[in-house]
This record gives sequence, C-alpha cells and structure tokens, in this order.
Amino acid sequence: MENIGRLNVVHHLRKRKLLIAINCVAALSIFFFGYDQGMMAGVNNAKDYYQLMGFAHQDPATKDPVITNSILQGGIVSVYYLGTLVGALFGGWFGDKFGRIKSIALGAAWGVIGAILQCSAQNHNWMICARLINGFGTGILNAIVPVWATETAEHTSRGQFVAIEFTLNIFGVAVAYWIEYGCSFYKGGESEFVWRFPIAFQIFPLLCLFAMVWFFPESPRWLCKIGHENESRYVLQQLREDGVESTGKAEAEFQDIRNIVELERKNAKSQNYLYMLFGYQSGKLHTGRRVQLVVWLQIMQEWIGIAGVTIYSPTIFTIAGLDHETVGWVAGLNQITYTLSTLVCVFTLDRIGRRWTLYWGSVLQGICLFLAGGLSRVSIDATAAKNLTRAQHFGGGAVAMVFLFTMTFGATWLTVPWLYPAEIFPLEVRARGNAWGVVGWSIGNGWLTLLCPVMFSALNEKTLYIFAACNVLTIPMVYCLYPESNQRTLEEMNLLFAADSIWNWDAERNYRMLVEQNPELVQAAGRGQSVVDPETGVGKKGRGMSLDVAGMRTTVSEFSLENEKAAAMHQ
Repeated sequence: MENIGRLNVVHHLRKRKLLIAINCVAALSIFFFGYDQGMMAGVNNAKDYYQLMGFAHQDPATKDPVITNSILQGGIVSVYYLGTLVGALFGGWFGDKFGRIKSIALGAAWGVIGAILQCSAQNHNWMICARLINGFGTGILNAIVPVWATETAEHTSRGQFVAIEFTLNIFGVAVAYWIEYGCSFYKGGESEFVWRFPIAFQIFPLLCLFAMVWFFPESPRWLCKIGHENESRYVLQQLREDGVESTGKAEAEFQDIRNIVELERKNAKSQNYLYMLFGYQSGKLHTGRRVQLVVWLQIMQEWIGIAGVTIYSPTIFTIAGLDHETVGWVAGLNQITYTLSTLVCVFTLDRIGRRWTLYWGSVLQGICLFLAGGLSRVSIDATAAKNLTRAQHFGGGAVAMVFLFTMTFGATWLTVPWLYPAEIFPLEVRARGNAWGVVGWSIGNGWLTLLCPVMFSALNEKTLYIFAACNVLTIPMVYCLYPESNQRTLEEMNLLFAADSIWNWDAERNYRMLVEQNPELVQAAGRGQSVVDPETGVGKKGRGMSLDVAGMRTTVSEFSLENEKAAAMHQ
C-alpha cells in the first residue's frame, strides 16, 4: 500500500500478532491514564508540595498534613477533570476528522507538556494551569484509544483486548502508589524530589507512546469512512487473514463497514455534539439515547463507590488498629490485588457479556459496602468503649470488605463503562460518541472529588451506605436500558439501537426482526457464512453487496423512511 509507510508494522505482522502489537500501544496510553489518576494521592501528602501550594501545614506532633484550605486542595485535583472533559470533546471531533493515530500523538504531546509544567510548578496558580493542560491531553487519549482498539479487534474478542488494557490502567495506579511510597522515605520526606519525581515519571510512557504510534495502522473503519477503501481493505486483511489462504473474513467485514458508512450518511444529517446529545436529526440511529446511556454509565461507575472506598480506606485501616506505616503498605497491597483482579475480566467479559458482568459486580460490591460500613461502626463503638480486641476484629472485617470490593470492581465495573461507549456508536461519530463517555467520567469524578470529603466529614462510614444503594440502583438500570453488545460486530449496533423504544427488551426484539429480514447486512458476524465471494467481492447467488443494489435500499427501510420524514420537515 503506497499510502501506508513501509515501516508501518501492518506490513510485517498479521492477525493476532498485529492485534497484540496494537493493544500494547493502546495499553501504554491506558497505563499513563492509571498512573496519572493514582499519582495525586501521594503528591498531596508530600510536605514540600502542600506547603508550596499553600493549602496545608504539617502537624508538629503527628507529622500529618493539616488542611487549611480544602477548596484549594480539591480544586487543584478536580480542575484536571475539567481538562479531561474539554479534551475529550476536542479529541472526539479531531479523531473523527483527522484519524485515530494523529489524535493519539496529539494527546501524548499535550500530556508531556502538562507533565513538564506540573513537575516544575512553583505555586498553586502554576499547578492549576498545568493540571488543566495535562487533563486536556488525557481527555484526548481517553476519547480515542478505546475506539482505536475496538475498531481493530474482532467482535468475538473485543472485550478481552480492552480488558487487558485496563489491567495496565490499574497497574499504573499501583506503580504510582509504590513509587510515591518509596520516595516518601527520601530525606525523611522533606525534599521536593518526593513529589516532583513521581510527576515527571509519567513523561517517559508518553514519549514512548508519541514515538511508537506513528508506526501503527490507522483504524480500517475510519479509513473506509473517509473513502480510502483500498487501505481499509488491506489493513483488515492483515488483521483477519494469515496470508496463506483467504477465508473471506476480511472482505465480508469490509463490505459490512462500507454498507454501514453509506447507511449512516443517509440517516445522520448533522453530527455536532449538541445534536448528538439530543438525537436531533439522527433518525433511527438514536444517537441521543446512546449518549445518555454512556454518560450515565460512567457517572454511575464513580457513584458505586470506588472513589469513596479509595478515600475512606486509610481510615478503615486505622480503625482496624494498624499503625501509620502499616497502613501505607497495606494500602499498597490493596492496589496489587486490585491489579490482579482485572485479569478476571479478561477471561469472562466475552463469555458472559457486558450486562452480566455489571450485574454480579453490583451485587457483590453492594454487599461489601453495606458490610464495610456496618463493621466500621461496630469497631468505632468498640474503640470508644475501650474494647480494643473487639474493635480490631471488626475493623479487620471492614478491611477485608475493602479488599473484596476493590477486587470485584476491578473484575467488573472498571472495564465495561469504558468499553461500551467505544462499541455502540455509529462509525460516523464513534470518536465523538466515546468522548461523551469521557465527559460522563469527568463529571462523575469531578463531582465526587469535591463531595466525598464533605460527605465523609458529615456522615463518616454511613457514606458507604449511599454508595451501596447506588449499586442496587444500577441493577434495574442496566437490565431495563442497556442492550448487550457482546459478540456483536460494531456494524450491528445500528440495528440494535434502531427501535424507537428506550427499553432493552424492545431493542432486542427489533434487532432480531431486522437481522432475520436482512441477514446480508450483518454477514461478518457469521464468519464463514458470507454472502460475498472473497475473491471478486461480488454477491453470491445474485445477492450483491454493492451499496446501490435494492437489497441495501430495503434492508433498513425504516431508517430511510425516518430520514426522509426528517429531511422533509426541515425543508
């Protein structure tokens, strides 16, 4: 392919090896995302940092920070999420217009600039601006990288590859924790190195990402969307075929993509963010419904308790009778088990599906939070009554619930809210659709970053009951509103969301009807049952897959009719 550089790995790797290479690069970005998330917890406790920023001073007796300006402390942390929100919206637009590869490179470059400014900050105004810039770059990466990964993976293993990437996400959190834990002993924790080095460390993976991504293939779906069909077909052949004998998989998938591109162009008259939010002129594509689903899924990911447990877990460890130094390494051990738990999702997500993964996660997480809250209260009361043995026993039970909660979250709710937005949107707006998911994550995180200290100050361990109740709420929410995306091609998603009803059971019934009436539209899902001749690209038995044939025009007659009505109304 003359338009693809000769050093591009797509010329040298095929099938699973190429997919693994792509996902290693994607995982590097997700690792940075996790590291960046986990970094500020340790930075906030560095003496030189909080004194330089001016929001705390050190207690001479306990050596713990005494917060004097909680709004400034929380503002420095939460402004990052404003940056991710804006960056995601920009990244989604940029990614749909200029491609996934250029967007990833841009996000990495922005991240490097933000990291340099952060690690050289001299006051809180400098730090706030640096955090905003760093968040902007992270937002771009979060909007694009999951899309690039899902658009290259096969539908049968899409969840597995994304789950592997998010193992690296939590590994990044753990690495950040242990680097900061180690740095805290340097010169008694008094040196500026304690916080500047952990911030600077993130520059390394970002530089690697920026340098490497240029040698990787663009998404075949994006290439097809902009009319580069030869390149799209070639990349798909390298991803799906072994080069020895053609199975027709790549050609079948390519024809599906080309059909869907034409379908979306006929039905989506306007594709800006505001129109997407309200589903204006989207016809049977129902982009507004999809936006609401991904935004609220990401918000609920935060409200089911992971942010609260992260904040309150040191208190629970202290309640259990652990001293200050022991709390440090126990919290680090929790990060390690959290990382290992994400491997469960790698092996289960494509087997039991997205919905059942969320179900069992919500049930077990809710139980853990109710028990953690109750056991913490018993331990607190026992301590007040001077019954230290009872306090330590029940405190130990609360610690166990914290470990079990984070492990369950890592195995379930960590990955699905990031995978689902990258799967369900039409190709024409997939990057922008995924950006809406990042917007939801930014809102959920920023909201809780400000609210959690207030909630725990007012309610103490009872705050965990609120998060437990949110877990209960997610079960009917997922059951009623979220269709299953597992084992379905990205091109089938338009059929899945074609129903006018918001309810999942109506979406599934309508989907089955459309598939039965129009099997040629989703031929790639059959793998080996293609109606396209792999050598000529011509339909078998007279059923061509050309975009101009009657079959394509009647396949989605409801879509076309809806679009014609919408167009007539606006003439």
